[in-house]
Amino acid sequence: MKDQNIINLKDIVVEFDGERVLNGLNLFIRDKEFVTLLGPSGCGKTTTLRIIAGFVEPQSGDVLFDSKKINGVPPYKRPVNTIFQRYALFPHLNVYENIAFGLRINKTPEKEIKERVSEMLKLVNLEGFEKRSVSKLSGGQQQRVAIARAVINKPKVLLLDEPLAALDLKLRQSMQLELKKIQQSLGITFVYVTHDQEEALSMSDIIVVMNNGEIQQIGTPTDIYNEPKNAFVADFIGESNIIDGVMNKDFYVTFAGVGFDCVDKGFEENQPVDVVVRPEDIKVVSPDEGQLVATVESCIFKGVHYEMIMDQEGYKWMVHSTKAENVGDQVGIKILPDDIHIMNKSKVEIYSDDAGEGENN
Repeated sequence: MKDQNIINLKDIVVEFDGERVLNGLNLFIRDKEFVTLLGPSGCGKTTTLRIIAGFVEPQSGDVLFDSKKINGVPPYKRPVNTIFQRYALFPHLNVYENIAFGLRINKTPEKEIKERVSEMLKLVNLEGFEKRSVSKLSGGQQQRVAIARAVINKPKVLLLDEPLAALDLKLRQSMQLELKKIQQSLGITFVYVTHDQEEALSMSDIIVVMNNGEIQQIGTPTDIYNEPKNAFVADFIGESNIIDGVMNKDFYVTFAGVGFDCVDKGFEENQPVDVVVRPEDIKVVSPDEGQLVATVESCIFKGVHYEMIMDQEGYKWMVHSTKAENVGDQVGIKILPDDIHIMNKSKVEIYSDDAGEGENN
């Protein structure tokens, strides 16, 4: 059943050299889902993956698999397999023998090995490459061999730690589609680690956004993008305008010096809030039609849209539009109630992409 929880992490605490990396983390993962752990470097996503794999033991908390506690169970005895950023293929073995390696370790009969390797080659679109040296393969082909080798033993869960990071952009995008297709074809659970928001949005059934060893939000890609729970999630998933506001009453908020109708309620009267408006949700109109009037400071073509920075009495607005505006012109900014997202003031720092891409934890 798809709704059955296959992995359950309860109150997981991990510390390295006195520094807390996971702070009482709770997470369940359902069978047959593609779940992505997403966050910046050092947020704890790779450590969470390694907890599931058995490479790291928590200081406290329980790791359950199919409702059975597996704390202390070594990695090779867990019904999971892991693909790392470095594929760790055996350079002295050809494609066929790399894929067959796990079956040979398990003393699988030769006839069954041949059948299952053939099945895997077809799955990863490498038929005819059986005798090819892995050193002669492209990065994408090597990754497919690594996937085939990892799933040929039929693990219940496949763990993937930034496996596409070394590939160029076009190949990475192509492999995103391939991975999703493979996961759906196999019908097994994928737990995927990345810092790439586009990757997470395009492949996942469920995204787990993490920061500072804690889960910030869990939801579908649509939920995470359209209804972020706090300023960190809003800023990390796509571009956002995040502005200080005051929730005067239900369905009415003041920000940038102007009152706006909105669709949110349940806040205290005159409560300070964070207001999030996506750049693509801002309508550029004539000054007399806008709720706000701003001056265009810059306009950059981004391929599918123009990215503009507009100054409105000191407030800097990022706007995405298919129509360019002239730098120096005054324009109106119009924001509809559905495009205003209100959230409690967050103590979480806003993400900066100046951070390195590696995960040290």
